[in-house]
Amino acid sequence: MKSTPVLTAAAAGSAGRRPRRRTAVPVAAAAAALAGLLLAGCGGQNAAKPPTSAEQPQPAGAPAAAGGAPTAKAPAGGNSAPPADGSQSGTGGGAGGAALARSEPQKITIPSLNVSSSLETLAQNADGTMQTPKDPALAGWYEPGPTPGSQGPAVIAGHVTWNGASAVFEKLKTMKGGDTIKVTRRDGKTVTFTVDRVAEYPKAEFPTLEVYKNLDHAGLRLVTCGGSFDPAKHYYDSNVVVFARMTGAA
Repeated sequence: MKSTPVLTAAAAGSAGRRPRRRTAVPVAAAAAALAGLLLAGCGGQNAAKPPTSAEQPQPAGAPAAAGGAPTAKAPAGGNSAPPADGSQSGTGGGAGGAALARSEPQKITIPSLNVSSSLETLAQNADGTMQTPKDPALAGWYEPGPTPGSQGPAVIAGHVTWNGASAVFEKLKTMKGGDTIKVTRRDGKTVTFTVDRVAEYPKAEFPTLEVYKNLDHAGLRLVTCGGSFDPAKHYYDSNVVVFARMTGAA
């Protein structure tokens, strides 16, 4: 059965349906989409919808928006919302030095998993849902967000299985803190990320802000499906997320 990492603002409600794949259109609100995506069903086609105003991340110390706080809890130290083009301001320090200028990623390599994949570019569909990789052997970078190496949380997604066969991120959940990830960019630079942690979340408890909130450094999130698979619904009940940060560039 197909399995896809899916981003949607209706995490549980769409679990039993298989929405149609739609044609991508230009993203007018990339920042909103990046800041508040919720990951949901991995079976069938997938989704990435901008949050409502009540789901937008708040600057550190700011009160929640009218209508209540987001269900996902942001860790202390969150930053202000990103600019409208999905890029991040500032130079973002950290162990890897200053964040780089924006440049599209071309390839991801994960030595501990023996994974090496060129990257598809993932945009948004006409209904606001995020595209997923067309080729189960390839991972895909979410284009409205930061590029790997630039300041903020770059997102790369991949399938865990496809029609019962292994896909590119099948072993993602076995990664551990300290593992490295390398991303080669269009500008010729190869950025090294070091894994901070790996976590698995039930769909309905996905910590949106923790994954998508602004950062003061160049971060990377790898996303796929996890948990139990329901063959009748073509649906995994969880998501696996790898949290990493830039530790070098050459």
